Amino acid sequence: TGWFRRLLHKPKPSSVESLKSSHSASSSPSSSSSSSAKSSSSSPGTSLATSSISLSPVSAVDISASDSPRWDKSYDVCICHSEGDMELVLELVSYLEGQPESFRCFLQLRDAVAGSAVVTELCDAVQNSHCWVMLITPSFLQDPWCRYQMHQALAEAPMANGRTIPVLKDVDRKDYPRELRNIYYIYMALKEKSFRQIRDTVMHYLQELCRSSTKRME
Repeated sequence: TGWFRRLLHKPKPSSVESLKSSHSASSSPSSSSSSSAKSSSSSPGTSLATSSISLSPVSAVDISASDSPRWDKSYDVCICHSEGDMELVLELVSYLEGQPESFRCFLQLRDAVAGSAVVTELCDAVQNSHCWVMLITPSFLQDPWCRYQMHQALAEAPMANGRTIPVLKDVDRKDYPRELRNIYYIYMALKEKSFRQIRDTVMHYLQELCRSSTKRME
Protein backbone atom coordinates (compact mmCIF):
# COMPACT_ATOMS: atom_id res chain seq x y z
CA THR A 1 0.00 0.00 0.00
CA GLY A 2 2.95 2.32 0.52
CA TRP A 3 3.72 2.59 -3.16
CA PHE A 4 0.02 3.31 -3.89
CA ARG A 5 -0.06 6.22 -1.38
CA ARG A 6 3.12 7.68 -2.89
CA LEU A 7 1.54 7.50 -6.33
CA LEU A 8 -1.56 9.40 -5.15
CA HIS A 9 0.56 12.15 -3.53
CA LYS A 10 3.05 12.53 -6.43
CA PRO A 11 3.20 16.29 -7.31
CA LYS A 12 1.99 17.31 -10.77
CA PRO A 13 4.26 19.43 -13.02
CA SER A 14 3.51 23.15 -12.75
CA SER A 15 1.62 24.88 -15.55
CA VAL A 16 4.62 27.12 -16.25
CA GLU A 17 6.88 24.15 -16.81
CA SER A 18 4.26 22.55 -19.02
CA LEU A 19 4.02 25.72 -21.11
CA LYS A 20 7.79 25.88 -21.42
CA SER A 21 8.05 22.30 -22.58
CA SER A 22 5.19 22.68 -25.07
CA HIS A 23 6.63 25.96 -26.41
CA SER A 24 10.04 24.34 -26.82
CA ALA A 25 8.53 21.49 -28.77
CA SER A 26 6.44 23.73 -31.02
CA SER A 27 9.22 26.25 -31.75
CA SER A 28 11.88 23.77 -32.82
CA PRO A 29 12.38 24.16 -36.58
CA SER A 30 12.02 21.20 -38.86
CA SER A 31 14.81 20.24 -41.19
CA SER A 32 12.79 21.37 -44.21
CA SER A 33 12.06 24.84 -42.81
CA SER A 34 15.64 25.40 -41.73
CA SER A 35 16.96 24.45 -45.14
CA SER A 36 14.47 26.73 -46.90
CA ALA A 37 15.49 29.64 -44.70
CA LYS A 38 19.04 29.55 -46.04
CA SER A 39 19.70 31.99 -48.83
CA SER A 40 20.84 30.40 -52.07
CA SER A 41 23.98 31.77 -53.67
CA SER A 42 24.01 32.59 -57.36
CA SER A 43 26.30 34.21 -59.85
CA PRO A 44 26.06 37.83 -61.06
CA GLY A 45 23.64 38.38 -63.87
CA THR A 46 21.12 36.11 -62.17
CA SER A 47 17.45 36.97 -61.88
CA LEU A 48 15.96 38.08 -58.56
CA ALA A 49 12.48 37.15 -59.74
CA THR A 50 12.07 34.41 -57.14
CA SER A 51 13.60 36.30 -54.24
CA SER A 52 12.79 39.40 -52.30
CA ILE A 53 14.76 41.88 -50.24
CA SER A 54 13.78 41.55 -46.61
CA LEU A 55 13.76 44.72 -44.56
CA SER A 56 14.35 43.94 -40.90
CA PRO A 57 11.88 45.82 -38.69
CA VAL A 58 14.54 46.03 -35.98
CA SER A 59 16.96 47.95 -38.20
CA ALA A 60 14.35 49.95 -40.11
CA VAL A 61 15.03 53.67 -40.38
CA ASP A 62 12.85 56.62 -41.30
CA ILE A 63 13.92 57.57 -44.82
CA SER A 64 11.49 60.52 -44.82
CA ALA A 65 12.90 62.30 -41.77
CA SER A 66 13.72 65.96 -42.31
CA ASP A 67 17.46 65.31 -41.87
CA SER A 68 17.48 62.21 -44.08
CA PRO A 69 20.21 62.07 -46.76
CA ARG A 70 17.40 61.08 -49.10
CA TRP A 71 16.73 64.78 -49.62
CA ASP A 72 20.31 65.42 -50.78
CA LYS A 73 19.18 64.47 -54.29
CA SER A 74 16.19 65.66 -56.28
CA TYR A 75 14.93 62.18 -57.19
CA ASP A 76 14.79 58.73 -55.62
CA VAL A 77 14.54 56.90 -58.96
CA CYS A 78 15.49 57.72 -62.54
CA ILE A 79 13.71 55.51 -65.07
CA CYS A 80 15.82 54.58 -68.11
CA HIS A 81 13.68 53.13 -70.88
CA SER A 82 12.80 53.01 -74.55
CA GLU A 83 9.99 55.18 -75.87
CA GLY A 84 8.29 52.02 -77.09
CA ASP A 85 7.81 50.90 -73.48
CA MET A 86 6.20 54.12 -72.29
CA GLU A 87 2.90 52.50 -71.26
CA LEU A 88 4.62 50.06 -68.90
CA VAL A 89 6.91 52.79 -67.57
CA LEU A 90 3.95 55.02 -66.74
CA GLU A 91 2.41 52.16 -64.75
CA LEU A 92 5.66 51.66 -62.84
CA VAL A 93 6.02 55.37 -62.08
CA SER A 94 2.40 55.56 -60.93
CA TYR A 95 3.01 52.58 -58.64
CA LEU A 96 6.21 54.00 -57.09
CA GLU A 97 4.83 57.50 -56.61
CA GLY A 98 1.66 56.05 -55.08
CA GLN A 99 3.55 54.20 -52.33
CA PRO A 100 3.42 55.51 -48.72
CA GLU A 101 7.01 56.73 -49.17
CA SER A 102 5.95 58.79 -52.22
CA PHE A 103 9.06 57.94 -54.22
CA ARG A 104 10.19 60.79 -56.44
CA CYS A 105 10.66 59.54 -60.00
CA PHE A 106 12.36 61.21 -62.93
CA LEU A 107 10.62 60.49 -66.22
CA GLN A 108 12.35 62.25 -69.08
CA LEU A 109 9.33 63.06 -71.26
CA ARG A 110 7.48 64.39 -68.23
CA ASP A 111 10.14 66.03 -66.06
CA ALA A 112 12.75 67.37 -68.47
CA VAL A 113 12.88 71.16 -68.65
CA ALA A 114 11.59 72.49 -71.97
CA GLY A 115 14.31 74.17 -73.99
CA SER A 116 17.17 72.34 -72.26
CA ALA A 117 19.59 70.09 -74.10
CA VAL A 118 18.52 66.45 -73.99
CA VAL A 119 21.97 65.18 -73.01
CA THR A 120 22.31 67.81 -70.27
CA GLU A 121 18.92 66.93 -68.81
CA LEU A 122 19.75 63.25 -68.79
CA CYS A 123 23.14 63.71 -67.12
CA ASP A 124 21.60 65.98 -64.49
CA ALA A 125 18.84 63.45 -63.81
CA VAL A 126 21.35 60.62 -63.40
CA GLN A 127 23.51 62.66 -61.02
CA ASN A 128 20.52 63.88 -59.00
CA SER A 129 18.89 60.45 -58.54
CA HIS A 130 19.66 57.87 -55.87
CA CYS A 131 18.74 54.83 -57.99
CA TRP A 132 18.35 54.04 -61.67
CA VAL A 133 15.84 51.53 -62.95
CA MET A 134 16.75 50.21 -66.40
CA LEU A 135 13.81 48.60 -68.17
CA ILE A 136 15.67 46.31 -70.55
CA THR A 137 13.39 45.15 -73.35
CA PRO A 138 14.03 44.31 -77.02
CA SER A 139 13.35 47.99 -77.79
CA PHE A 140 15.90 49.06 -75.15
CA LEU A 141 18.60 46.85 -76.66
CA GLN A 142 18.03 48.27 -80.14
CA ASP A 143 18.06 51.92 -79.05
CA PRO A 144 21.52 53.61 -78.95
CA TRP A 145 20.06 56.34 -76.73
CA CYS A 146 19.11 53.74 -74.11
CA ARG A 147 22.64 52.38 -74.09
CA TYR A 148 23.91 55.90 -73.59
CA GLN A 149 21.65 56.25 -70.54
CA MET A 150 22.95 52.94 -69.21
CA HIS A 151 26.57 54.01 -69.59
CA GLN A 152 25.89 57.32 -67.83
CA ALA A 153 24.42 55.48 -64.85
CA LEU A 154 27.30 53.02 -64.71
CA ALA A 155 29.81 55.87 -64.87
CA GLU A 156 28.08 57.48 -61.89
CA ALA A 157 28.22 54.30 -59.77
CA PRO A 158 30.63 51.77 -61.37
CA MET A 159 30.81 49.57 -58.25
CA ALA A 160 27.10 48.60 -58.48
CA ASN A 161 26.31 49.35 -54.84
CA GLY A 162 22.57 48.86 -55.26
CA ARG A 163 21.83 52.01 -57.20
CA THR A 164 21.55 50.37 -60.63
CA ILE A 165 18.47 48.14 -60.92
CA PRO A 166 18.21 46.24 -64.24
CA VAL A 167 14.74 44.89 -65.04
CA LEU A 168 14.47 42.38 -67.90
CA LYS A 169 11.26 41.92 -69.85
CA ASP A 170 10.92 39.68 -72.91
CA VAL A 171 14.71 39.41 -73.12
CA ASP A 172 16.73 36.18 -72.91
CA ARG A 173 19.54 35.98 -70.41
CA LYS A 174 22.06 35.57 -73.25
CA ASP A 175 21.08 39.05 -74.47
CA TYR A 176 21.65 40.66 -71.08
CA PRO A 177 24.06 43.60 -71.68
CA ARG A 178 27.65 42.67 -70.93
CA GLU A 179 28.16 45.95 -69.12
CA LEU A 180 25.68 44.78 -66.47
CA ARG A 181 26.91 41.21 -66.04
CA ASN A 182 28.19 41.93 -62.50
CA ILE A 183 24.76 43.21 -61.38
CA TYR A 184 21.78 41.07 -60.39
CA TYR A 185 18.62 41.76 -62.34
CA ILE A 186 14.89 41.44 -61.82
CA TYR A 187 13.08 39.38 -64.43
CA MET A 188 9.60 40.73 -65.07
CA ALA A 189 7.22 37.81 -65.42
CA LEU A 190 4.40 39.01 -63.17
CA LYS A 191 4.14 42.78 -63.40
CA GLU A 192 2.77 43.36 -59.91
CA LYS A 193 5.45 41.21 -58.29
CA SER A 194 8.23 42.91 -60.25
CA PHE A 195 6.94 46.36 -59.31
CA ARG A 196 7.03 45.32 -55.67
CA GLN A 197 10.60 44.03 -56.04
CA ILE A 198 11.68 47.33 -57.58
CA ARG A 199 10.04 49.23 -54.73
CA ASP A 200 11.73 46.99 -52.13
CA THR A 201 15.13 47.41 -53.79
CA VAL A 202 14.88 51.21 -53.83
CA MET A 203 13.66 51.17 -50.23
CA HIS A 204 16.55 48.94 -49.19
CA TYR A 205 19.10 51.27 -50.76
CA LEU A 206 17.62 54.36 -49.12
CA GLN A 207 17.51 52.66 -45.73
CA GLU A 208 21.15 51.64 -46.04
CA LEU A 209 22.01 55.18 -47.09
CA CYS A 210 20.32 56.63 -44.01
CA ARG A 211 21.86 54.01 -41.75
CA SER A 212 25.37 54.72 -43.04
CA SER A 213 24.83 58.44 -42.59
CA THR A 214 23.75 57.90 -38.96
CA LYS A 215 26.84 55.81 -38.23
CA ARG A 216 29.12 58.49 -39.66
CA MET A 217 27.49 61.11 -37.45
CA GLU A 218 28.02 58.93 -34.37
